[in-house]
Amino acid sequence: MFLSIGYSTCHWCHVMAHESFEDKEVADLLNRYFISIKVDKEERPDIDSIYMAVCQAFTGSGGWPTSIFMTPDQKPFFAGTYFPKNGIGGMIGMMDLLEIIRKKWAEDRSGLLRHADTVIGHLKQGERSAGKAISDPVKDAVSIYKRIYDRENGGFGHAPKFPTPHNILFLLSVYERQGDAKCLNMAEHTLLQMYRGGLFDHIGFGFCRYSTDEQFLVPHFEKMLYDNALLILAYCKAYSVTKKALYLEIAEKTAAYILREMTAPEGGFYSAQDADSEGEEGKHYLFTEDEILRILGEAEGKKFCGRFDITASGNFEGKNIPNLLHSDAEEGYDDAFLERIRAYRRERTSLHLDDKILTSWNGLMIAAMCSLYRMSGKEAYLQAAKQAEHFIMENLSDGDTLFVSFRDDRRGVRVFLTITLPSFLPSSPCTVLPLNGDFCSGRSGFAWRQTENSGMKKRTVTTFTGRITRR
Repeated sequence: MFLSIGYSTCHWCHVMAHESFEDKEVADLLNRYFISIKVDKEERPDIDSIYMAVCQAFTGSGGWPTSIFMTPDQKPFFAGTYFPKNGIGGMIGMMDLLEIIRKKWAEDRSGLLRHADTVIGHLKQGERSAGKAISDPVKDAVSIYKRIYDRENGGFGHAPKFPTPHNILFLLSVYERQGDAKCLNMAEHTLLQMYRGGLFDHIGFGFCRYSTDEQFLVPHFEKMLYDNALLILAYCKAYSVTKKALYLEIAEKTAAYILREMTAPEGGFYSAQDADSEGEEGKHYLFTEDEILRILGEAEGKKFCGRFDITASGNFEGKNIPNLLHSDAEEGYDDAFLERIRAYRRERTSLHLDDKILTSWNGLMIAAMCSLYRMSGKEAYLQAAKQAEHFIMENLSDGDTLFVSFRDDRRGVRVFLTITLPSFLPSSPCTVLPLNGDFCSGRSGFAWRQTENSGMKKRTVTTFTGRITRR
């Protein structure tokens, strides 16, 4: 069996689909010798979690698309991520890989089965290996962040740099409780640099998935609902702690993007926008200096280019990613001119929209809109949260059961972890669905609901938010 796990706005998932899955030669091999299965990781996080662990065991890392070869009873014996159709630069191609596995299955099946048993044994051993208790986890975590903090560019570690807003929220909370000024400094510097760089879309607003460089200039251009929800929460928290208006402005700009481009007419929030336009990653977001001058005219165009680092030579592959890395982030700019550029961009190229509505990610955005309402007092954010909650209750719940997703008037499978939706008013009770035996792990953390899976009975316990921290 061949299992491919990916998601709608994944760049390399699309590349592998076009190169291999839509190719007749590859399709002939797959159809003749394999049973091929495609899984959306966002709709089946339980399956993704299990086989991501398999991929990491084989390769030492993970990512999407996740490619798994397994026996008919779902015991994996080979795993990887993206494979080109034909080998290149030392990377094996899909054609060669399929042929090798076909021959191995025909000539040495027992060897593959032994290897599959070894892999499963390794994973089960990892489950049994409990980590040592940490006497002061907050102190240890702060120490790690201080050690890996990028003092020059903000953020933590090396490229690629992910926003990880839950880490920012942690540092802000530590500052509130313990008065550690270094935690506040790391959080503020990171929040400011993420906004100033190209990670933030200065034309249409909202944050991209992650930065491919140290400076937060060049993003991976896809935009995810949950990233933006958590970043709204982080910037609201920063505003609450510091009372600096810029943080509230950034949160409101991000919400404006969500309400403009990521909200269904019925109130639910869509999942993601693709990085690619017309087969080219980032094309939608890049500009030349001449384009800006044509759109805004010579005088206003030069002013815009000076503020947003738009030059004739470009700052990315001969074109420009608008950014504020060399400008005052607090200086305002007329949104009427930005709207003219947004309108031009919409006409020039379009983005693929992943329009499925995920219960868990909507829960995050509902919380973000509620937080923004509390910080700003603006009723529009409260109404957006209420409409999204109403959508979930009408379309994604049945009694005390929630469902993972909704698209084309159909809902997906049952949820894999209970979700709590926030109350909107003091007199309104929280919408809470019961946490039952499906999810209790018997130790610290919660478990995904068990997948019916004869070959991989691995009950994954998550003590961190894997959907948020993993690429």
